Amino acid sequence: MSSPSISGDRKRRKAISREKITPQAYYLRRMVKKDIPSVLEIEHRCFPNPWRETTFEGEIGNYGISYPNVVVLKGEERVIGYMIYWMVRDEVQIANLAVHPDFRRQGIAEGVMREVLAKVKKEGAKLVILEVRPSNVGAGLLYQKLGFRPLGIRKGYYRTPDEDAIVMGRLLDN
Repeated sequence: MSSPSISGDRKRRKAISREKITPQAYYLRRMVKKDIPSVLEIEHRCFPNPWRETTFEGEIGNYGISYPNVVVLKGEERVIGYMIYWMVRDEVQIANLAVHPDFRRQGIAEGVMREVLAKVKKEGAKLVILEVRPSNVGAGLLYQKLGFRPLGIRKGYYRTPDEDAIVMGRLLDN
């Protein structure tokens, strides 16, 4: 009897994780220092020019403006994603949103965005803005689905590879 391949094990884990994920299967909470190794793993798997550990530490310590959150799989208490946004008065900037590759395309990013949009609206936000790579078609479509519209271009915003950013925004009706 041959042993299963690593890729076969990964596929089984991925299939199992896909079965578990529903909006009730995860929750959002404030990021703490012990989350950083998990967040860094996701960051490095999702972005070609990842943030550094010290950047996440700074976000955790920046109370009052920065809202670093992790997406936690209930039961396992495993960090499967994160979102960082900044709120200054009535404006919100989505700084970073990522979901572990094994948990993508299950509505997690959309659920997190909807939850955060509802929360910041209750707190008096009137405008939410973000940047997205033109090559990140999936994210762009998600943001459009959530009511974001292109506002402009930031030339040369991204590195590795060099790319402009599409600035998108959404007004929140209060």
